[in-house]
Parts: sequence; C-alpha cells; structure tokens
Amino acid sequence: MNPNPWPDLSGLDLWPTTDTLQLWSQIVGKIRLMLTPWVNHSWHVPLYLSARGLSTGLIPAGPRSIEIEFDLMADALFIRDTEGLENRVALKPQSVAAFYGDVMQALREAGVTVDIDPMPCELPNAVPFDRDQSVRRYDGDVARVYWRTLVQVHRVFQLFRTRFVGKCSPIHLFWGSFDLALTRFSGRPAPAHPGGMPHVSDAVARDAYNQEVSSAGFWPGGGKITGPSFYSYAYPMSAGFADVRVRPQAAHFDAEMGEFLLPYKAVQSDADPDTALLDFLQSTYEAAANLAQWDRSRLERATGPIGHPPDGV
Repeated sequence: MNPNPWPDLSGLDLWPTTDTLQLWSQIVGKIRLMLTPWVNHSWHVPLYLSARGLSTGLIPAGPRSIEIEFDLMADALFIRDTEGLENRVALKPQSVAAFYGDVMQALREAGVTVDIDPMPCELPNAVPFDRDQSVRRYDGDVARVYWRTLVQVHRVFQLFRTRFVGKCSPIHLFWGSFDLALTRFSGRPAPAHPGGMPHVSDAVARDAYNQEVSSAGFWPGGGKITGPSFYSYAYPMSAGFADVRVRPQAAHFDAEMGEFLLPYKAVQSDADPDTALLDFLQSTYEAAANLAQWDRSRLERATGPIGHPPDGV
C-alpha cells in the first residue's frame, strides 16, 4: 500500500482530459435532468463517485430505470437498465459531437427517448454538443489518476459530513463546473441569487441558493486558478468573511472568485493530508457560521464513529 494514497497531480497534463470529461459529463447529466423529477437545489442532476468512475445512479425511464456510468477502468461509458440491457460507448480521443451522437444512439437502441438542450452550461464561449467538431484529447491514465484523487477527497468529505446534523447535501459532482461538492444549510432563507451564470437560467440559480449555505468542494481549476484546488464559500457572504484567518497556512481568500481556495498540492504534500483538508473544511465553515450566527449547537456534533451510533444517542 502507498503510504500516501493521495495522487501527485503536479506532473500530469490534466486539463485536456478533465475538460473533455466535463463536456461529456454534461451530456450525461442533462439526460438525467430531463428524465428525473426536479429536486431542490438541483440535487437530481449531479453524478456520484462509483467503484469504477462516475455514475448517474438510477434514472426513471418509464416502468424500468437506467443507469449511465463513466467506467474509467474500462475507458467506456455504459448504459444499463433494470431489465439486463447494457450498451457501451468508447471513451477515446474524439469530438464532443461524435460522443454526443454515440450516446444518443445508444439510448435509442435501449428504447429511451430524450431530448436535451445541447448548449453546455457554465462555460463561456460554449459550442453546442452537436456542433462541437474539434477532436478532444482524452488520456485514460490521466482520467483514472484524477478519479482516484476524487476518491480520496470523497473519503474525507464523508468524515466532515458526519459532523453536521442539519440539512446537508449529498457529496456529488456537479457537471456544470465539474466540481465535487458538499453544502451545509443554516435553515434560514437567503436573498434571491442574482444569477448571471453562462447558459444557466436565473431560476435555476435562485432555486440552488434560496437558503443560507456554507459550501465546499474540489475541482480541476481553470482560468487563473492554475491547478486543482479546494474551495469554500458562503452565500450570502457576511462582512468580514474574507478577512478570517483559516487553516492550513496555504489557504487564502480569492477576492475575484469570492471564496477561500486551497491548492491540492498543499494537501497532497502535507505530512497528514486528511487533517490538512479537514482543517480547511472546518475552519472555513466556522468562519461562515460564526459571522452569520448559525445555531451551531443545534446543527453540529462530533465526527461520526464507524460501526455504531455516537455516544449519548
């Protein structure tokens, strides 16, 4: 066993593959969106980590259900149904249009009819899926290393999740920005979100942020954020939030993005990566909760034990 299970991403040409996976995951996510009843905060659309990659979980398709999984071990997308059908689409260097066509054809062959909006979400200068003819790079080895990183992040997020007994999201991957996210709620309403995200309706943004939150996550980075990073933000953001000193030392507040950031490398190279990440999650949450005067005594408890209920329950 590797004494440090957190993969070193510093030597990888990461973004060509993660950018491709983000666009492919938007196709799959929009299929789930169009077949699933609306759940608050768009919790009906994300993907989830699986033992082999990323999965939609069960999607209703009439009296049966389907599941779509990015099987990164097999470099394949699988469409399976509850009657035993299985269709496969290769994950390989190709255009988004080619992948989109293959996925929709595999669905038709499975007897599933669905129309999706072909415009990618949350991406500036986006090109509709069916018109994006540029061949995109995809390296299966890079995808697997990044997925193993997500597995470690998910594991620590699970520990952090146990400390909160109020309303809290699942740990899920939102394909709009391709981030693995976890959100805590104070239980109080929030002011209407201003919206304005590329190719996302303001109604969706308002539904997502209609309650006061502290949210954290992990994503490959992009733009001026030159590497994979953890983030944490509050909505609405209280005065003084940006000035709170959080842990570990490598964390900082990015005024342009309006959130705390922690480079993945600072966690991966730490002598105790789990503790470094938990410190970031806990200290940034406390900054949000304390400034907004959350009822922390009602919402929190100690880290959950394994295999038995907490003491005193």
